[in-house]
Order: sequence, then C-alpha cells, then structure tokens
Amino acid sequence: MEPSRPKPSMRERLNISRLAIQFPRFTIATWIAISIAGLLALSSLKFALFPDITFPVVVVTASTPLKTAVDTEKQVTIPLEQALNGLEPVTGVSSTTYPGQSVINARFEVGTNLETAVEQVEASLKPLKLPTNTTTKIVPVNLNEAAVVSYAVESKNLLLPQITPTVRQEVIPEIAEVPGVYKVNLLGDNEAIDLTKLKNPREAIAQAGSAVRFDGKDALAIQVVKQGSANTLEVVRQVEKKVEELRTRFPDLQMTQAVTQATYIEAATNETVKALIEAIAIAVIVIFPFLWNWKATAISALAIPTCLLATFIVMAFSGFNLETITLLALGMIVGSLVDDAIVDVENIMRHLDQGEPPKQAVTTATDEIGLTVIATSLTVVAVFLPVGLMGGVLGQFFKPFGITISAAMIASMLVARTLSPVLSVYWLRANNRATTQQPPTQNWMDRLNQAYYNLLNWSLNHRWLVIGLSLLTFAAGLALIPLIPKGFIPKLDRGEFNVTYVAPAPQIPREFLAAQAAAQQGGARQVQGEPPNPGDRLSAPPIPPFNPLSSALKAAQDIDNYLLDQPDVANVFTVIGARQGEPNRGISYVQLKQDRSATTAAIQDRIRAGMPAIAGVTTSVEDIQFVDTGGEKPVQVKIAGEDLQQLNKAANAIATRLKTIPGLVDVAASVPSQAGATVTEIQRDDGERIATISANLGQGLTIGEASDRATAEAQAVLPAGVSLKLGGDSARVNDILRSFGSTLALSVVCIFLVLLALFRNWIDTLVIFLSLPLSIVGAMVGLLIARSDFGMISLLGIIFLLGLTSKNAILIVDYIKQMRQQTPTRRAAILEAVPTRLRPILMTTFSTIFGMLPLALALGAGAELRAPMAISIMGGLVTSSLLSLLVVPVLYDLLDDWQTRWRNRKAKA
Repeated sequence: MEPSRPKPSMRERLNISRLAIQFPRFTIATWIAISIAGLLALSSLKFALFPDITFPVVVVTASTPLKTAVDTEKQVTIPLEQALNGLEPVTGVSSTTYPGQSVINARFEVGTNLETAVEQVEASLKPLKLPTNTTTKIVPVNLNEAAVVSYAVESKNLLLPQITPTVRQEVIPEIAEVPGVYKVNLLGDNEAIDLTKLKNPREAIAQAGSAVRFDGKDALAIQVVKQGSANTLEVVRQVEKKVEELRTRFPDLQMTQAVTQATYIEAATNETVKALIEAIAIAVIVIFPFLWNWKATAISALAIPTCLLATFIVMAFSGFNLETITLLALGMIVGSLVDDAIVDVENIMRHLDQGEPPKQAVTTATDEIGLTVIATSLTVVAVFLPVGLMGGVLGQFFKPFGITISAAMIASMLVARTLSPVLSVYWLRANNRATTQQPPTQNWMDRLNQAYYNLLNWSLNHRWLVIGLSLLTFAAGLALIPLIPKGFIPKLDRGEFNVTYVAPAPQIPREFLAAQAAAQQGGARQVQGEPPNPGDRLSAPPIPPFNPLSSALKAAQDIDNYLLDQPDVANVFTVIGARQGEPNRGISYVQLKQDRSATTAAIQDRIRAGMPAIAGVTTSVEDIQFVDTGGEKPVQVKIAGEDLQQLNKAANAIATRLKTIPGLVDVAASVPSQAGATVTEIQRDDGERIATISANLGQGLTIGEASDRATAEAQAVLPAGVSLKLGGDSARVNDILRSFGSTLALSVVCIFLVLLALFRNWIDTLVIFLSLPLSIVGAMVGLLIARSDFGMISLLGIIFLLGLTSKNAILIVDYIKQMRQQTPTRRAAILEAVPTRLRPILMTTFSTIFGMLPLALALGAGAELRAPMAISIMGGLVTSSLLSLLVVPVLYDLLDDWQTRWRNRKAKA
C-alpha cells in the first residue's frame, strides 16, 4: 500500500503560479488575447465629463382663472403636490405659485425612466378635480441632459424672424441626423403673445418662448443634446463637420460655436492621460535601483499596461466611460498596479541570488508569496466594492470608481500570479554572489537593512513605548481633522462660468384684465336680459402684444454690455426663459480668454464686485455646475412656516446677517412676493411654504465653513413657528460625510472578514487590522500642507489608504508566520522576516508615492480634482509605511505573547 500524500497546504492550494508555469504558452497566449481585447475595449469607451446618470424631474404647469396666488395655491398647487407626493419613486416636490399660475417640480429617484415617470404623473393627475377651465401641461426634464454643444445663429443681411424658418426646417433636421445626436433644440424664437386669443390670459406665461443673445446681439441658438450612449467628443466633432457644410450651403447664416462640453472634457482627459503615462514611467524608474536588473524591472513594469488593458474590458462590459471619475480611479491605482508583481519578482530575485535554478526559484518564491499577494489584492477590493455598491445619487456617481479599481486590482493579482512567474522562468537567471558583481545600490541597501534591524530590535525591547508613540500619532491625526475645512468638490479653474439673474415676474397688463372683467360683466347682464352699461365692453380694447420675457431681456442687455467690457472676457452667450414657466430667469455663459490675467475665481470676484445694480433684478456669478440644477447656489438656508409675512421678515433678517460673513457673496433672499397687500408669488418645498436664502462662495471660504456659519447666523434670528434646513451643496456635504462614513465602516468590516478568511487566525488578523489607522496623521498633514479641503475627492484617497496600509502589514505578518517554522524563537523569526521584507515594502511604497506625483503636481485642466486625492494618499503612505515597519512586528510580538500566556494559564487550569 502506497503511503498517502500529505494534504497540500492552503498556501500551495492558492498558488496558481504552479499551473501557469506548467502551461507557459497557454498563459502567455491568454494575456496576449486579453491585451488585444483590452485595446478593442479601450477604442469603444466614450469620453464624458461624468458618469451617465439620469436625474429625472417632471415639471407640471397649471393655468387657472383664479385671481390670487393664495387661492391658486389652495385649489391648484396643493392638490397637485399631494397627487405627486403619492407616487413611490418621487423623492421630493417643490413649487412656485403665482396668481392663476402654478409650476410644480417633482423629483424622481436617480435612474428612473423619464417616460415611465411621465406616465405615472399623468395617471396621478387624472382623478383630480381642479377649478373650471384649469389647464395643465407636463414637461419631462433630465437634469443631466445638457447640450454638448450650442451654436449662436445670426445674419448680417436678414432679421431673426426671416432666418428662423430656414434654421427650423432645414438646418436643425440635418444636424439631428448626425450619428449620436438625441435631439436638437431651437432657442430664441421668441414672439409676443396676443392675449385676446387666449381663453385664459394667464396661459401666456406658460407659453412664453425663449430669447438668445450672443456677444451683445440678439440671436437664435441651436442646442445639440447627445444620446446617452454616444461619445461626447465624437458627437461634437461630427456636428461641427456638419455645421461647416451647412455654413457653405447657407452663406447668409452665421453659425458660431458658443458653448461646448468637449473643450474641457478633452483638456481634462488629455491631462489625466499625460499624468498616467508619467506615473507609469516614474514607477518603473523607481523600482530599478532596488532590483538593478532590467529584465526583472521590465517584468514588474509590464504589469501596469497589462492590468489597465484588462480593466478596460470590465469597463466596456459595465457600460462605463472614460470620464472624470474613472480616470481618477485609474490615476489612483496606476502606482499600485505594479505592487503585486514587485512582491513576486523581488522574492524570485532573492531566491535567484541564493543560487537556485530559475524554475525552482520561481516555484519556491511564488509558494512563499502567493497567499500574501492574494490577501493584499483582496483587501483593496474589499475596500472599494462597498464604494461601488453605495446607494442613492452618490452610489450611481461612484459605482464606476469602485468597480474600476476592484477590477484593476484583481487583474494585478492575476498578472502577478501567472504572467510574471512565467516570464521570470524565461528571462531571469540564477546569480552567484561570489562571482557576480554586486549592483551599486547593494551597499546602501545593506546599510539600510542593518540600521533597520537595529531599530527593530530596539523596538521589540521597548514595545510599550512604540505602542504609546503610535497611539499618540493616531490621536494627533484625529486632532487635525477639525482643522481641515469640510468641502464638496474642489473649485475648478475652467476658464468659464455663469452669470444668472432673476427679473421681476411678468404680470398680465392690468388694463387688459380690467377690460376683460368689464366685458364678462356686460356679457352676464345680456344673458340675464339686462341692458349693458355704456362702459361695458364685449372685448378687450386694443392692447400691444404681451411679451413675458421683456423684463428679463432688458436686464440681459445691461448685464451683457458690462460683461463684454471686461478685459478677460472672450464671449458671452445668454439664454432667457429656457426653463418652462420661468420667463423672468436668464443665464449668461461667460467664456474667458486663454491668456487671461488671473484665475477664474479671481475674475469672478472682480466681475461680481462691479456688477451694475438693476432695479428689481438679482444677479449671481456662479461656477458651472456638474449637474444643472436650475441656477441653484451652493449655500442655501431654507426656512419653512405658514405665515407668509413672518417668512418674509425672517428671510430678509437672515440675508442681512449672512451678508456680513466674509467670503459669502451674491446673498439673496427668495421670499413670498407682494404687490401692495396682494401676494404675487409663493414658494413651497415638500408640502411647506418656504423662503430661501442663498449665496455663492467667494475665495477663501469652503462649503463646510460657510454652511456652519450660515446656520448659526440664521438660528440667531429664527422666530418661533419657523423651521430651518439646509439645501444645495450645504446639505450635500453632510449627506456625503454620512454616506462615506457608513461606507468606510463597511470597508473596514470587509477587510477584517477577508483577512480572517485567508489567515484563519485571530491574532494575525488583529495585528493587520490594528495597523489601518497609521495612515490618518499623514493624510491629514498632507491635506493641511496642500490647503486642500476634507471633501469627496480626498475622502476617496483616505478610503484607498485602508487597502494600501494593510498591504504592508500583510507582507510582514505572513512572512513572520513562515519564518516561525524555520527558526527556534518568535523573536528570531521577526528579526529574520521583517528586514527581508523591507525591500519590497520600500519598492511598493515608493512606486505608489512617486506614481502619485504627476497627479499631485499637475497644473492642467482638472488638476483641482486630482491633487487632493493624490496628496492624501501620499501623506498617508509616508506615515503608514514608516510606522508599520515598527508597529506591526511589535504588535505581533505583543499579541502573540498575550495569546501564549492565555493558553498556558488555560492549560494549567
């Protein structure tokens, strides 16, 4: 009977490198096929600014013969709100009520199909019994459905009414046929309305068109909206090609590109790709001095493009784009993709230096390091999968981020476990230290090893002092957190911004309403058989056509002239009345010159300070938002109550106090409007009457600081019966911190479970787990030095640090366990294992830190987004790597000592 073979250890069972080495041609062919597929996947990925997310809003406008805003609110607005609030996917309802006019915005859950939302709204409105002659209109709006390019259309020889039919009937249909175009809107075809032809004259406001101005002149505008799956850059290129053809065919039309997303997307993408290439080059350069072997360096470096190509396949299948979020993810991990291969190749080189033949060296080395590589990769996956699975808007926003990083780390693990060992067998050869010339870096590496050995030995003899210093460092990191301002998304120097303004709401001429009322009274007397009064009229007297945009147009002319006088302004593109039911609102898109004299923020402050005061018009100089929320300012204080006069008084008092806060600009109160004793406008949000005090951020003030100070000022004058809540980015910051806090906790739990499953030992798991906080102080110091805020992007970097910090601890603990089987004491195992792992830890740390440098120091488009993440990671890695080299072995020694004592006591009992 043959003796039974020993059961393979878990380390051997997890070593897929043996299989890869056994079938080298298949392994290499597989990765070549993956690389080719990755190139094809990369060519299919489209460029965009942010992920394709649907922010569905359904706007319901209602016109009614009711003469007061209060009656309209009670009989029309409130019933409509209640019907819409009853729909399950609706997350919020807001409204504005005018005399005889109501505009209700129903916000649906992110990702809800707009057609389905409209059908649900239509079904909910059918049972309603509204006042006689009330008409409703339903308009679907996707807030993320912004035009990718807009053209201003003018003519030197013809008037706008003369060119409008040509643009509508011949130009727009041809542009709409361009591949990738979803729809083409015509703006600027504004016509005055004959009130006598309307059954209800208040419908004129709902029927208002739009007006366009370009560089101070009236114009038409063509807005091109792309299909959700289309590539922004490609669509804009094809549209521009078509427009160039149309310019030749219609020489009387001057079509000028006024606004496009493509310029910034292309610039930001190019800068990020440039930073990625630089990071790859730096990572390769950094690891060469440690290995001093071009072939070993090439094997390690090959992991980066191979992993990226494999990641592109996952991105393509998942429907992701090459946009800000996924490019941030790739930039974050590019220095780490080489880590697993470094650990494998470095261990192989160590065995080769000991004189082992290549195949034996590779097999032995991969056996030793296999569990380590799998554990380090899976901990990073455990960190970021919860990010990809977050719920709500943030979840939709960061799903590509979490999935992209997870896919890249799994690819990194597979490359390190299969391709790197196979290439090492073919490319690397055994070295004999006695006959082979030592690399120039060996001397300083030996000296560094000896110095570290002495420091480690001292630390093991002073365990509580090391633990105390690490706790003090962690406490210092926590103490620094309040010093870092809370933020949302960094302010970008895009060279463009918006000026929004609100003019007085249009009013139906009183003469017409009086004449109409007299006509109705005369008609009523005739029906009753009474003779009409001499003053009664059966029809309204001749009145000029009514233009709901007139007040906003007058404001636009003054604002445009002021903007065009500024030396750094290149173009101004203005649209008035583009949103349904808001003919008094306008927005001017300001494009700055490339060779401008200052940053976008500084020019905004200068323009804001000199903005001319226009009676009854409020203006706001704003950043271009990532998602168009209708001119919503970042700082918003909303107060709710039923007493309109009390709301008005409180809102104005709060606005006065907010204007005293340095750095808070464009402070305005949107309050219930009155004409004499008559209420002309009522705002509501989630079933309550509200007034909103909003403001923009100037330089030197973060959203967190502004929100805290605005809340404190508002609370100081808030009367009884009035409640307060935050809106805009002020509310989003708190939501983000809560969501990321929950995600961070879930990531920590996932790391613990992964480590416990792989190591199957509480002590080993606990040692690695307790090393995670070591990165906090470095991350906080980095953010303070760089003056970055504690916002969404820097939080991503801190979450990533959890995975990176655990990598070093895993490398140390796993090799200590192996050495304990070969050495007589625990102390000897630690002193043998940890210095041996010093070189791969330094290599992976330096490759990641220096790989982050291009992201941290970049000055191009989008640099403000990339830098906080890179800085927090670099700072955290510095402290975590230095501390983990001492704290992890000391913790292991201490906890294992406690476990031994506990077992001895248990055995004696």
